[in-house]
Amino acid sequence: MKNLLLFLSIFTALQCSAQTSVVRTPAKYDFIVAADGSGDFRTVQEAINAVPALRRERTYIFIKKGIYKEKLILPTVATNVSFIGEDVMTTILTFDDFASRKNRFGEEIGTSGSASFFIHGDGFEAKNISFENAAGPVGQAVAVRVDGDRMKFENCRFLGFQDTMYLHGTDSRQYYKNCYIEGTVDFIFGISTAVFDSCQIFCKSKGYITAASTAEGTKIGYVFRHCSIAGAAPDGGVFLGRPWRPFANVVYVECELGKVIHPEGWDNWRNPDKEKTAYYAEYKNVGPGAATDNRVGWSHLLTEEEAGKYASLPALFNGWNPVE
Repeated sequence: MKNLLLFLSIFTALQCSAQTSVVRTPAKYDFIVAADGSGDFRTVQEAINAVPALRRERTYIFIKKGIYKEKLILPTVATNVSFIGEDVMTTILTFDDFASRKNRFGEEIGTSGSASFFIHGDGFEAKNISFENAAGPVGQAVAVRVDGDRMKFENCRFLGFQDTMYLHGTDSRQYYKNCYIEGTVDFIFGISTAVFDSCQIFCKSKGYITAASTAEGTKIGYVFRHCSIAGAAPDGGVFLGRPWRPFANVVYVECELGKVIHPEGWDNWRNPDKEKTAYYAEYKNVGPGAATDNRVGWSHLLTEEEAGKYASLPALFNGWNPVE
């Protein structure tokens, strides 16, 4: 009996300790954003504006559950900023601009201008956040335009239709881990180097997953590793990619490709000359969309040795290791 009472006493103490730990968790953050006024700021942009310019230490911003409808800008001087959401499904940063919307001067804002969140500051990280463009199927409507270097997203969602994610930075290195990305046409596009690890790619309709514009001489464009590709698109209605610019570079390694993938895999964007310069490759993918018998002749099937160069993050990112 004494042993039982001792066990219960210890168990209760541990429970109280755990509960206390949970309650104290927000105390480690520099700023707390809460739409209900229970934090330091009601809006995300206010928290961004409070970050000291070019701070060397990391600034942690905790964002409580809520829908934050704001057109956000993280400026270049806001370096080493981390967003941590309370819950990925209910911590949502959203706006609803789209390319053909007019500004106050009657000019179309364009694809870049449609972004819900412009991310310029180097070293940005996000976890447990949903990034959304809520404009709907109205043409180009960007959820995030990512320009900075050493950008890391973990357990995040990217929600939209056409052009959901604009990987815009010329020298930008971006890492996505356990993320959910949805869209229709060219919904992952741009010039940056990006690695997607264990991400879920959801194709909402017929279209193209990637539209890379990799610069000439850049060895790594987009790398998808252990990702799953599925969606509501019709069978065979989605291409793995098409080259926005001639030297587009996209590789899928050990991914699960669903029946939505077109048997040919890749499209030349109505320009046969791009077949000579674009680099599209696959290695040991599985699933109904992974059959390579009918792939276009200008794509590549990697050997084990060739696929090995996609295993090391520091090698892919020229020395940067986002998981350290």
